[in-house]
Amino acid sequence: MTNIQIPVSVLNLAPIRKGQEAKEAIDAMVDLAQATEKMGYSRYWIAEHHNTSTLVSSATSILIKHTLENTEHIRVGSGGIMLPNHSPLIVAEQFGTMATIYPDRLDLGLGRAPGTDMKTASALRRSQHDSVYTFPDDVNSLLTYFGPEELQSYVKAYPGVGTNIPIYILGSSTDSAYLAAQLGLPYVFAAHFAPRYLEEATSIYRNRFKPSQYLDAPYMIVCLNVIAAESDEEAQFESTTMQQFFLNVVRGSQTPLSPPIENMNQLWSEPEKQMATSMSSVTLIGSKNSVREQLTRFQEKYNADEIMAVSYMYDQDKQKRSYEILKEVVDGEM
Repeated sequence: MTNIQIPVSVLNLAPIRKGQEAKEAIDAMVDLAQATEKMGYSRYWIAEHHNTSTLVSSATSILIKHTLENTEHIRVGSGGIMLPNHSPLIVAEQFGTMATIYPDRLDLGLGRAPGTDMKTASALRRSQHDSVYTFPDDVNSLLTYFGPEELQSYVKAYPGVGTNIPIYILGSSTDSAYLAAQLGLPYVFAAHFAPRYLEEATSIYRNRFKPSQYLDAPYMIVCLNVIAAESDEEAQFESTTMQQFFLNVVRGSQTPLSPPIENMNQLWSEPEKQMATSMSSVTLIGSKNSVREQLTRFQEKYNADEIMAVSYMYDQDKQKRSYEILKEVVDGEM
């Protein structure tokens, strides 16, 4: 039985829009959190990126704290904390502190990539290049730090002990699917920019899942792009902001989130178009009816337990409306 009436959540990379400064981008991040909280979204996650002048999401835990402070009940978390850049103890102390101030509102999504280029990764790292391989051990350390005191060693995270902050494993390939299944943790797949292994990762995770003290059955969140508007034509026009965003990724250029344009073919070459389009192929786009049809087809194939939506739209009111339309779709509103 395919279900499109499922929880929906938000991922925000906290982009700087053209004409904005960093402070305005942070204000926009909070504004969107407040709006989606009112709409009934389940969680609001903030990414981690470094050395990217067009994104303000480098100090993720500080942005999470700022968002918790300015919202009332929506769960706020990391999509994700990139563990090669952080010692598990410091992550446990930071998140343990936030969980103490804001009980039962925090999620910790963990990634195994550095979230940046290799040169920047070297500047961030606590050790040289082995931390990618220690990811499973680091995850286990965090599970222990947040667990009961009697199961811990001499080094503990105060505050953090006994907070039981939910941990989610993030992935864009199949590696993390095996780990999430083995540890019995929820799994979040980054189909919003790396859709290639979605099908394979989903099936690995579900088939190999071992029930744990954290989770009885597999729980899979799929992150995808959503550009919803009053009409298909308007959504197609608005989607050129997202296309420019992915063109930046392909080119490695640092251009702020830009207004929509009439004709993308004036901007990109055919190979660039193919690369950008393949990265953003898992996108719900169009009017409410179109988004409903696309989500239904998506769920027939993947049957995700939750959808996490990222919406690269230049106009902040239109971005909010896009999230509103998605929520109306999953709530069954015609």
